[in-house]
Amino acid sequence: MSDRPDADGIDDRYRPGVDGFVTAWAAALHRAHYVPITAGQRHRIVSALAARLVTAVLADPARPGDGQRIGADLVAAGFGSPEALGGTIAVIGARLPGALGAAADPTRATRLNGLLAELAAGFASAAHDHSLREQDTVRLAALAARTQAEEALRVSEARFRRFATHDQLTGLPNLTRFTEELGRLCSAAVPVDRVGVCCFDVDDFAAVNDVLGHQVGDLLLREIAHRLATLTDPRIGLVARLDSDRFAILVRDTTCAEDAIKIADRALAMLAAPFHVNDTEVPLTASAGVAEGSVADDGATLLRDSEIALHWAKADGKATLRRFDQDRSAADAARYRLSAAMPAALHRGEFTAAYQPIAALRSGRLAGVEALARWRHPQLGLLTAARFIDLAEHTGLVVALGRHLLEQACRQAGEWQRIQPGLYVSVNVSVRQLRQNGLAGEVAQILDRTGLPPHLLQLEVTEQAVIDLTGVVAESLAALMTLGVRIVIDDFGIGYANLANLRSLPLHGLKLDASLTRPSAQPVRRPGARRPGTDDDFLGTVVSLGHRLGLVVTAEGIETAQQAHRLAATGCDNGQGWHFGRPVPPDEITASIVAQRDLDAVSRDTALPVLPAQQR
Repeated sequence: MSDRPDADGIDDRYRPGVDGFVTAWAAALHRAHYVPITAGQRHRIVSALAARLVTAVLADPARPGDGQRIGADLVAAGFGSPEALGGTIAVIGARLPGALGAAADPTRATRLNGLLAELAAGFASAAHDHSLREQDTVRLAALAARTQAEEALRVSEARFRRFATHDQLTGLPNLTRFTEELGRLCSAAVPVDRVGVCCFDVDDFAAVNDVLGHQVGDLLLREIAHRLATLTDPRIGLVARLDSDRFAILVRDTTCAEDAIKIADRALAMLAAPFHVNDTEVPLTASAGVAEGSVADDGATLLRDSEIALHWAKADGKATLRRFDQDRSAADAARYRLSAAMPAALHRGEFTAAYQPIAALRSGRLAGVEALARWRHPQLGLLTAARFIDLAEHTGLVVALGRHLLEQACRQAGEWQRIQPGLYVSVNVSVRQLRQNGLAGEVAQILDRTGLPPHLLQLEVTEQAVIDLTGVVAESLAALMTLGVRIVIDDFGIGYANLANLRSLPLHGLKLDASLTRPSAQPVRRPGARRPGTDDDFLGTVVSLGHRLGLVVTAEGIETAQQAHRLAATGCDNGQGWHFGRPVPPDEITASIVAQRDLDAVSRDTALPVLPAQQR
């Protein structure tokens, strides 16, 4: 399907959902308000308004006033009753977030909420103007009916105000009313120093609608609203339903964030109690985000901050509460900027590799190197993989990035063969790469282009990547082993070690995690108990296990000569860590190899290579 927008400006990706939304909106208007037009005319009017609404939600940057104009045009089309507005708000809230993916995109969700508030305000203004015009006609036609007409207007406005500022399903104030009250409290004329906003979202509420039906879902929402409304605290200024299964509590006169957090905790406890609908027990949990600050702050900012904190609570496991933290928000923003910049950086060639020596522990000589990803960021300088690999994994860019670094490392290792034949290069392979079809084919092509023999390429995979040896992962590992590439388990000892898999995997070696090489706190020995094993006993057992499986064992995190000798004594084959050298550019590895070759030419008794760390 093409991603280009149709003539009405709606992207094909959203077309099915938007079409369903248009049909539902037209039906709601037909039920709510009689207008002497055909069904086709009504559908065309709604389609045009829906296209404008979708464009406003997706616009970047947001264009102020779009929602007000849509609300005014709805009145101009003849749908000016409170029922028409109520039906419109209900259909938009129920249908449009799912159609546009707003549930997974906090920015879109927030923008849609703002547009709903604008639409209601524009509708109210236009309806008010329309009402005034009708009043003029009435006054000209019959001055004697003025009192009656004015009274009817007051009743109509009060009724409309109720529809515009309250949720039809639960009766709670809606987003419009909540925003108004928050703005009022944040105005200089109100003697309130600090306020708090607690935002709530029911965890996995979509599953309730899918399994039990929307009717049960609506009953649950009413019960949730009732429980929140019964919270008693003099500082609670307003309880509102913002949209769908999202609610909010406005807390007045706070002295610190803890005041709002206590109220949010009570609300979560109330919602954790099982619900009973139609003689069926429905257990639910909710997540909450809390923001608290001075009334000098913008009210919209406090609401946005509480929604950001709610997003953190959902991401941190749900059924919990998170307080807005400026440092975390800034870190998230920085991570987002890095993530957004990565595709262009890869295209510009900013990603490169640093190489860390891997030494044979018995001889101390250089056996291989590990290629570690680095980003030469134009503003932030040289970034280590810890700053960006998780982002690349999350976005899927790690596949292209891994391919780029693999070819770079193989090409460099091929050049090193001219001065030290047999030196292998070790490259990390992500879970996403292993799950891609054709990985072995890509590796074979890279080896062919760079001229590196397959047995001099070592691919490091995590225990998590091979916990389930079925499907594409098993096929990729088998194909890579057939190709002649070495496969090792990286960071062994801290993941999901599966000894049965370890026995059956097509492996060449294990890399022990650095935590295993550090001294541990020895357990207190109870009288008469068996003597607990020492760290050396433990390491020796792990190394022996690897050797019995025919694997080469490499220890990471070796920082001192004492650690190196200790691991060599356990029988460990290779070592890697700052003792042998930090990750360095390839020319420094080349200089070490050349220096070692020159020393060997002078004295064949030299035991240790001149590695980068030892040069310094």
